[in-house]
Formats: sequence, C-alpha cells, structure tokens
Amino acid sequence: MKYWLMKTEPDGFSIDDLKKARREPWSGVRNYQARNFMRQMQAGDGVLIYHSSTAVPGVAGIAEVACEAYPDPTQFNKRSPYYDAKSTREEPRWQMVDVSFVRKFTQVLPLELLKAHADELEGLAVLQRGSRLSVTPVGAAHWKTILSLEQG
Repeated sequence: MKYWLMKTEPDGFSIDDLKKARREPWSGVRNYQARNFMRQMQAGDGVLIYHSSTAVPGVAGIAEVACEAYPDPTQFNKRSPYYDAKSTREEPRWQMVDVSFVRKFTQVLPLELLKAHADELEGLAVLQRGSRLSVTPVGAAHWKTILSLEQG
C-alpha cells in the first residue's frame, strides 16, 4: 500500500463534498508530474485530502484510491476548462483516479501544525517552499505522523 496527498480547493470540492458523494473521479489534473503520480496509484492506497487556497489550509480527512488511473474524459470535452486539443482518445495525455471517502477529521490539521513537526515530516512535499503539485506521494512514516497529530 502507498500513501498520497491530494490537494483540493474547498470552495470547489471539499472533504464534505466527497463525504456526500462517497466516491468521486479526481479529474482536471494538468501537471505531468502529478499525472505520473496518479498513474502509480493502486486501489486501496490511502489519500490525505488537503484543503488549499483557503484561510486555514491543511489536511481535512482521509480517502482511498478506488481504482487505477484511466483517461480523464474532460480532456476531450471542448466545453471543459480542462480540454486539451492535443490529446486524443487513442493517445490520451491526462489520467485520473476515483477516490472514495473514508473519514473527515474532527478539525483540519493546519499547515502550520504540520510545519511545527517539520523534523518528523522532513521531505513531505506540501511543506517544501514553492510546492504546488496537487498530487504527491506521502511516506508511510509521514502518514503515521499526520494521523497521530489528529489524535492530539
């Protein structure tokens, strides 16, 4: 099993939205490195749902990868903001996975709290200056540390 962190803007799609939907396609990723990480995902992998671009950014809860990567249909839809004219159905550029809700944290674990544990979370991409990737791997030790922070 692998672990991942997936960023979302809660005004667009939050952990509450995922809880309501139960399972959701994670579409619209348009960064090659993030796409490549999605290609490595396996059903059952753990996912930290991270709320970004909000007053208090941080980890809001846990999801699970529900299926392996498959072509993101938004790349073919000319009306979609994620349309890619150079992508074809024969050779799609962009992939996505479905994620399933596991649980919402009682409160968001703020980025500042994660930074306060920088020694234990050394190398965690979301703590690196300038890190803007929406999908990043999380080491097993980092996963355990973050879950322990939820417990207080």
